[in-house]
Amino acid sequence: MLRLSQEPALTALLLTAPAAAPLAVAAAYALIGVTGRGAPLAVPTVRQEAGRRPQLVEEGAVAPSRGTARGSASLADNRGEAGDASASGKPVGASRAHGRHPADWAGLTSPAAILACGALLAAEVGDGGSVAAYSGLLRADALTVWMLLVVGTVALIACASAPAYLAGEQATGRATDPAVTGVPTGHGGPPARAKPRVGEKSKAWGSYHALVHAFLAAMCLAVVTANLGVLWVAIEATTIVTAFLVGHRHTRNSVEAAWKYVVICSAGIALAFLGTVLIYYAARQAGISEAWALDWPTLLARAHQLDPAVTRLGITLVVLGYGAKAGLVPLHAWLPDAHSQAPAPVSALMSGVLLSVAFAAILRYRVIADAALGADFTRVLLAGIALLTLALAAGLLLAQRDYKRMLAYSSMEHMSLIALGAAIGSPLALSAALLHIAGHGLAKATAFCASGQILHLRGTSKIGRVRGLIAQAPWLGALFGLAVLALLGFPPFSLFASELAIARAGFAAGTGLAWAMAAALLLVLIAFAALAVRTARMLLGPGEPTRESPAALWPLALGLTACAALGIAAGPLGDLLTQAAAVLERP
Repeated sequence: MLRLSQEPALTALLLTAPAAAPLAVAAAYALIGVTGRGAPLAVPTVRQEAGRRPQLVEEGAVAPSRGTARGSASLADNRGEAGDASASGKPVGASRAHGRHPADWAGLTSPAAILACGALLAAEVGDGGSVAAYSGLLRADALTVWMLLVVGTVALIACASAPAYLAGEQATGRATDPAVTGVPTGHGGPPARAKPRVGEKSKAWGSYHALVHAFLAAMCLAVVTANLGVLWVAIEATTIVTAFLVGHRHTRNSVEAAWKYVVICSAGIALAFLGTVLIYYAARQAGISEAWALDWPTLLARAHQLDPAVTRLGITLVVLGYGAKAGLVPLHAWLPDAHSQAPAPVSALMSGVLLSVAFAAILRYRVIADAALGADFTRVLLAGIALLTLALAAGLLLAQRDYKRMLAYSSMEHMSLIALGAAIGSPLALSAALLHIAGHGLAKATAFCASGQILHLRGTSKIGRVRGLIAQAPWLGALFGLAVLALLGFPPFSLFASELAIARAGFAAGTGLAWAMAAALLLVLIAFAALAVRTARMLLGPGEPTRESPAALWPLALGLTACAALGIAAGPLGDLLTQAAAVLERP
């Protein structure tokens, strides 16, 4: 069998490709936008009705019900509806997909490359080994491979859902800004039968996909690098790229959410930077050369030589800083606004993997902290943050009236459970936390992509205005309902096994953590009830059936199938999961 350690060039290729392939795809999409070539979204036409403002309808799509156009984005913003630029809350017809242009399928190249590299690296590191390239700058162990597989799978769901979602944005007339749709608008809305200029449409279409794939590249770089300084740069890059995606529609609410995201996450990243500097200082004081002072394996091997006081302060700042990107208190306030305003596939990526990638950085630092300071410091820090985040999420879920924000607060709940598993730190808890990362990513990506289709179908993100979803769109309603069931921890989905394992590990860890776990379970029960009741209101009730698009549904089915398969039998991923947890075990 060919070993990567015997082929340095192959090792370098497999470690570089997860970030390089998405960058190449991003460059290609950006070039399409600059040249104005390619075939972006389906061209909408504008339907003018007597006495009504014009509304955009995709050619060949089912026409919206009477008067579904609301008028202007500002009106929707004033009413507080996330993205309701042209919807009245009455049902609107789902847009039909007439096949995909080859450029749409090109968006799946990045997830395929990430998954392929993860699978090939798994064969090498699955026995507890590791491979490195570029003098140790890039490195892969079992944890790296696990995160690559999660990122690739969630990205596959989000990228496969993007063409249908963006076409729906135009078909329902919700995206009215030229930067989003390429449709020129005047003071009174687009003229009747207006056609977007090809160059404008291609630019908007290309810039969206370019930003998404640049986002994937930054996350993959954060996963494969062994240098904590490069890790900080990669996570900062995700903030820059996703800020433009959050404000993609250029409405008042989306721009406000983008600025809020930038300000809060920049504050968090600044804290993480200060923590990184302090760890570097402690490493230099311990005699580690400057070239290796931020190398993770080197720091782990010589953690006992680090100054405890400096390390304690540095780790605290790092946990708070990267915790902002992971949706943990106290710098969590960006998450519901950004997730509710971003395009649904982007929300799927942000909730499904961005939060987990940021928390993976915390896990790397946690191992160093435990070796330098002992287990009690990070146990108390992570358990306290987890319980505070869980309590806040449960309380906000009780009062939530917007289903996209509801899913965002659900992400905070699940990230707090992952943090609690990391605080426990036993092999069972760490394996469960990593399994929870995968299950949550799959279920949340499915739920967010489904929420985008619901927004197109019903024209509102308000829970109280969505009724009879299963009756109106049986497949979409069923997939959304199953995704919520997965998030609630029902079998056979993998979140059932991971939450059960975290609870078992918590009660077996000692009196203090047992009480913390009991409190966590009570808060989870509150969140469970809130999420279940609101979802049931959306799904149940009468409704008129409408035609559904298979192109928009198969990625959702793929995500749920993967989540259920992971919960029934881990198969070959079981050994990889065990080895990934072993990487994070306390020395």
